[in-house]
Order: sequence, then structure tokens, then C-alpha cells
Amino acid sequence: MKRSIIWFRRDLRIGDHPALNAAIENSDEVIPLFILDKQQIEEAGSNLLAYMSNSLRALDASLDNRLHIIEGDQVEVLKELIDLYGATEVHISAEPERYGAERDSRVEAAGIPLVRTGSPYAVYPGRVVKPSDETPYKVYTPFYKNWCIHGWRAPAPTPKKINAPKPPDKYRAFPDFKVPAGVTIIEAGEAAALKRFAEFSKTALDSYDENRNMAGIDGTSKMSSYLKLGEIHPRTLLAGLGESKAHDTFRKEIAWREFYADVLFHNPHTDTEYYAPRFKAMRYDKPGRQFQAWCEGKTGYPFVDAAMRQLLIEGWMHNRTRMVVASFLVKDLHLEWQLGERFFAQHLIDYDPASNAHGWQWTAGTGTDASPYYRVFNPIEQGRKFDPDGTYIRKYVPELAHLSNTDIHEPWLYLDGYSKGYVERIVDHSVERVESLERLKEIKIELPPYPNA
Repeated sequence: MKRSIIWFRRDLRIGDHPALNAAIENSDEVIPLFILDKQQIEEAGSNLLAYMSNSLRALDASLDNRLHIIEGDQVEVLKELIDLYGATEVHISAEPERYGAERDSRVEAAGIPLVRTGSPYAVYPGRVVKPSDETPYKVYTPFYKNWCIHGWRAPAPTPKKINAPKPPDKYRAFPDFKVPAGVTIIEAGEAAALKRFAEFSKTALDSYDENRNMAGIDGTSKMSSYLKLGEIHPRTLLAGLGESKAHDTFRKEIAWREFYADVLFHNPHTDTEYYAPRFKAMRYDKPGRQFQAWCEGKTGYPFVDAAMRQLLIEGWMHNRTRMVVASFLVKDLHLEWQLGERFFAQHLIDYDPASNAHGWQWTAGTGTDASPYYRVFNPIEQGRKFDPDGTYIRKYVPELAHLSNTDIHEPWLYLDGYSKGYVERIVDHSVERVESLERLKEIKIELPPYPNA
């Protein structure tokens, strides 16, 4: 009997899973495996660990409780299972990120054959290059156009049957990471991902271009959490999209994830270091009381505080408000983007190294954006524009729930603004915006005319 191991990592699903299909096609029996990585567990936030624990349980159920799971060194675990079952191949989805690539190289160097089929992306990082000179793209829009031209395969079929042995007790070491007190995270697993996407497609996809930025309504897909652990594949999301503006806007959001993965693939140091090195020379402040206020959602700016409290309560934050709080940290508090990136990494259940780091760098103006550092988001006007009736603010900042739709965005202007215990502003945005641009001049970057966002 020919046996193969299917080693799950960032692909906790059975549908649209080319590596799983390859393992089934090349074997009489497959051994589903997930190896708990001690280093990754130590570095991950508690919200993500709790979500992963739930996702693994869901994967196991879809495999008829045949998932082998254990904590240990990848080489040692794989060798032991190969000996136990006489497996001849280990099938995986290819991973381009630095940690995953180095791990897989170490496994192969130990003599373990890895068969790569598919990846977490519609188009593997590095494949979309400029036709003129085959160099990588540094700007999103031309990348998107050629990403679409390159195209991607249709979703892989879901296997009708998976022949897998019953795991020994040793290999049923499921983690029991608990959701932290006061935090409520979304339901995990492939079935939950498909259900959410079906609901989104029915109720919100056709208006996505208009509603995705409105923080107070359920207008986003929330697929980022499911893409994080591969509970759904981007091909599945792309398969049914049409050419309307709303559908193209959603396709572009998926492409942003692929663009950032491509940027990190070509610049692996930029998960922690500046994409544009000259910004390292800027004058930044040291984190202190103001940084703590930002972390706790107590800056005195309602839209910023609502967003930070959403992160603390749900392990997720609306995409529009991610940009607003990032701009506030870097431009109003004059702190380096890495501080915010690490805080997000410790709380987000959809934490993705490429998207998180380069999302932060885009807003900080140190990354791939063609309109960099001199963009400064106005936290008051952003609230007025994207939460005009204060629904989002009232949900997460109950101290302001009594205020009118107009008053809620600037409570310091009204006698009743602080009557329920809301905090005073830690900085004056108009002053700090000027300070931010002055610091930019110090590193000899000229400021073109650019509106206050």
C-alpha cells in the first residue's frame, strides 16, 4: 500500500486544496498531519492561537477525526511518521515567506522528500513581473493589471473520499488555547468561511465599492481571517466575480494581499525594516504614555479609539480604520510604524506578515505607495466621512453614546462631551500634522501640494 503524508500548515481546509488532491491521487492512503511549531506559538498572539485551535478542530471534523497533530521538531516528527506508516512522500502547499521557506529547506536537507503543489495565493509571489525587463513591481496599480493578465487556475475539486488511518493517541495532541477574557472572535473553520462568503456574496458584494469603507455597517467580507490559516483559498473568492465596479473593487482587495506577498518575497527584510531606508533617519519619539493610550483606545479621538477597542474586543479591525489608527500613531504621535505592526500582530486573528507590515508601511509612507509620507489622515474627518451617524463609535466607545451624530466626532467642543467619562485628547491633530511634515523636511524630502486626508 502506498502512503503519503499531507502536511497542513497555512491551508486548513479540504476544498480547493491542490496539495491534498495530489497526495490522494498518488497514494492509496494519506496521513493528514499538523505539526505545532513551538517557536511560532511563542511568537503568536493569544487571539490567533485561540482561533487556530478552533480551526484545527474544524479541520479534524472534516477529516473524520483522522488529523494527526503533535508539537515537535518538523524533521523529527516527519521522520517518525514516515517510519511508522512507510510513507514515501510528504505533500505540501508551497510557502514563500522567509520562515516557511527556511523551514522547508531544512526538512529537505534532512532527506525528507517534499512535493509542492499550490500555495496560499492565486498567483505565487515572484511570477508577476514587468514585461519590459522582468523585474518586480514596486507600485500596486501596474501589478494589479498584469496580475489579472497572468490569471489563475480554477478552484481545485473537493475530494469525495479521503482514506486516512486512525491516528495513535500520541498524535491527537490538540492545543487548548482559550479565547482571552473579554474577547469574542468569529467562528473558525472551512465551513464557517464558506458560509460567511456566501452571505457576503448575497448581501454585500454588489455594493462593496460603496460600503467597504463604512465602518458602522457590515460591508466587508471578513475573509482576511479565513485566508490567514487557509480555511478558504483566494481562487475560491475570485472564481465567481464579474466585471462590475463592486466586484472589481473586491478583486483588487484580494490583489493587495498578493501584491504585498510579492513585495515581501523580493524584499524579505521588510517585514521588520523600512522598505524605503531613508525614513529610518527620521526623528521619531520614544514610546511612552501616549503609546499606551493608543494601545488602550484612549487617545481622545473617537474614531481612533473605537477602532483600537474593536481590535481589543474582537481580534479584528475594519480596514479603513486600520489606516486611520496607523496614521495617528506615526504622524500624530511620531512613533515608528514597527510599534504598531507588532501590536497588531499580537492581537489580530488575521495577522499576515506581508499584509500587516506593508499595510503599516503604506500608511506610514515608508513603503510602496506613490504618495508617501506627506499623506496625513485627519482622524476627525475620517470619522465624519466613514461613520457619519456615529454607529461605529457608539458601539465601541459607549462613553459617547449620548452625543448627537454631529457632536460625537468632536466631543471636546461640547459641554456634554466629557460627562460620561470619555478621555481628553492626548494631542492636537492640527499641531502634530505640521510637526510631522517638519520632521519630513529634516531628511531633505520636498513636500508637494497634498491634501490633508
